[in-house]
Amino acid sequence: MRLILKKPLVFFDLETTGINVTKDRIVEISYLKIMPDAMETSKTWRVNPLMPIPVQATAIHGITDDDVKDCPPFLEIAATIAKQIEGCDLAGFNSNRFDIPLLAEEFLRAKVDIDLSNRKFVDVLSIFHKKEPRNLKAAYKFYCGKEMKDAHQAEGDTKATYEVLMAQLDMYPELENNVDALSFFSSFNNNVDFAGRMVYNDKGEEVIHFGKYNGQLAKEVLIKDPSYYSWIMQSDFALDTKKKMTDIYKRIK
Repeated sequence: MRLILKKPLVFFDLETTGINVTKDRIVEISYLKIMPDAMETSKTWRVNPLMPIPVQATAIHGITDDDVKDCPPFLEIAATIAKQIEGCDLAGFNSNRFDIPLLAEEFLRAKVDIDLSNRKFVDVLSIFHKKEPRNLKAAYKFYCGKEMKDAHQAEGDTKATYEVLMAQLDMYPELENNVDALSFFSSFNNNVDFAGRMVYNDKGEEVIHFGKYNGQLAKEVLIKDPSYYSWIMQSDFALDTKKKMTDIYKRIK
């Protein structure tokens, strides 16, 4: 089966120092770009996170401090990566909840201006969980009938994720073979920010999605409690969350 695309679709995977979107850093990034004519290109970078890689993380992906000590930090390759995914939709495995939020944080730290708001995001894990709840290794065996030999290596995970999506389209004929439909099906909610601290309601308005103001319109919260904005800015929230909150704050001033 050939994936029906209106624009290029980039499958990507990150290996990181941990799972905290605001504090952890990328140590490896790999992408596989699928063009509408089915041509494929791929690239993998090792990245110096400029912080020690915890032994717990190394135990998962096998990447050590020595492996990345001479590699470029993300700051040096951010513009190149942004150019490679410019005009592309994005796909991954658990990408909506982890890889995309963390990648967005890295771009913001690198001060690379990239607009991800108009992209479609296809999360193969979400499709998998809705159809056959398991993990990537199990998904690969279930859908592709093969054992993964290089799990938790960015390049292997990226290619396996692409193969799993192709097999999902073969197995579930009710899944529409286009990125708009796949993005809609694989999304859990309508996030304003990648971390999901705010969501859109059915009127397209930003609603707080955590804490004491959960369920309230963000603009109304900022009007009645101006200190809330300062608290967000000074607390340990994702840079993307702070940016989206600042956009709302500027609109009401």
